[in-house]
Amino acid sequence: MKYRTIGTDPRTRREVSVLALGAMLFGTATDERTSFALLDHYVEAGGTFVDTSDNYAYWADGGQGGQSEELLGRWRRSRGVGDEIAVATKLGARPLAPGTGFVDNPEGLSAKVIREAAERSRDRLGMDRLDLLYAHIEDRTVPLSETVEGFAELVAEGTVGLLGVSNHAMWRVERARATAAAAGLPGYEVLQYQHSLLRPRTDIPTQLFKEGSLGHAGPELFSYLDAEPGLTLVAYTPLLSGAYSNPDKRLPDDYDHPGTPARLAVLREIAGETGASVNQVVLAWQIGRPMPVIPLVGASSVEQLKESLAAVDLDLTEEQHARLDAAH
Repeated sequence: MKYRTIGTDPRTRREVSVLALGAMLFGTATDERTSFALLDHYVEAGGTFVDTSDNYAYWADGGQGGQSEELLGRWRRSRGVGDEIAVATKLGARPLAPGTGFVDNPEGLSAKVIREAAERSRDRLGMDRLDLLYAHIEDRTVPLSETVEGFAELVAEGTVGLLGVSNHAMWRVERARATAAAAGLPGYEVLQYQHSLLRPRTDIPTQLFKEGSLGHAGPELFSYLDAEPGLTLVAYTPLLSGAYSNPDKRLPDDYDHPGTPARLAVLREIAGETGASVNQVVLAWQIGRPMPVIPLVGASSVEQLKESLAAVDLDLTEEQHARLDAAH
């Protein structure tokens, strides 16, 4: 396994594995026995960075979520896991009532919600301090200063380490970070966005953004990362839910454009050159980028996880990286 440091403050920064494990479906679609096996294998391979959210997976039973955090709490207790495994969770997108969702009825990012939701997450996970806590989705109904101060209070109290942000327009990320900096408060240091080799169109409205795919890590986000070297990108859905390798998985409509076949062709060429799978090439391309990117992978079997873990040791050449970057 390889590792990198996230965060800049010596009091809260963490060294984590370059491949993160997503626990979104643990405790629902992925049963407890399989989930424990996946977590055990990940840790045995040197993995130290597990990701969840307080709303995972509310859609499984029409409830409010919490199943993933609860399972991770049971796993941590049964294995005696301590601070050696960094656990990231998120708040803001938990439905306020069963039968609703994050679009029509989210908990939001008020100071009250931040405090109460973080406490519930700590209880479910069995942790005195959350290693990394994300603002999961935007809440434009609450003053940004209230959200910034709400997160900062938890850091000051020692119940949260690093702060992160996901699925926000970049201008909102910058404004929140500037607000925090002006007040001498900790700000977002980890950005979690969808990112893969294939690029979606950005002009198609989504559930979260009527303006287009603002939850995707595009040129604006990478420009921001270049200007702010202390930040880290955690890339969710890097393998597009199996669409690279499973012919039965259809790419979403926003990937239907001329650039997709061109990038797939180069990806398959390099997979052939390296003897690796296309999934492994995608992950190795992300891990080997000059800017810090940590792929966040899901798995429903140990074999799937082993394939992803093997990508950590796949070193693409500069020429192969350049070809992947240039394909369009």
